[in-house]
Amino acid sequence: MAKEFIKVPFEKFDYSAFKMINLDWLQITAMADDKVNTMTASWGGIGEMWGKYCAFIFIRPQRFTKTLVDRSQSLTLQVLPESMRDTMRYFGTKSGADEDKIANSKVTVVKDGSHVYFEESDVVLKCTKLFSQELDLEKAMDNPVVGKWYGNRDFHTMYIVAIDSVEVSKQWLDNHKNIVL
Repeated sequence: MAKEFIKVPFEKFDYSAFKMINLDWLQITAMADDKVNTMTASWGGIGEMWGKYCAFIFIRPQRFTKTLVDRSQSLTLQVLPESMRDTMRYFGTKSGADEDKIANSKVTVVKDGSHVYFEESDVVLKCTKLFSQELDLEKAMDNPVVGKWYGNRDFHTMYIVAIDSVEVSKQWLDNHKNIVL
């Protein structure tokens, strides 16, 4: 039986970005040429830009998921249940260039138009790319950031993505009483 997802109005989506991105290990998922890949991300943000609700994500150049994000206009940001922490760790440490992480993890891919996500997800943000730019950390106000995080000079690309919709599983919504629809 397919998991039931409920669309949540943006202004009702009361879920800490700090928790969603860093503690719950946000997944960035994209599809191009029928190839789906995902990666675990712990850097980013959510807010407003250019009159749209947006997410700000950062991907290093060597990540295989970046090649799919760059070739697609759509992507999803999703949170998997805590019970799948080992799967999330796998998604964050293995490369889709070397193996089929999706098949190996046995997640169920759902294609919804140009968006792709996993049926096992608790939270799905369907997004459209608006902007991307490689970080130029030579201009960083705190130059020790470069030495600490970029010893290999592999600066992230920043993507600003419009959040087209927020969908949550019924089970997740039942456990988050602070979100009243």
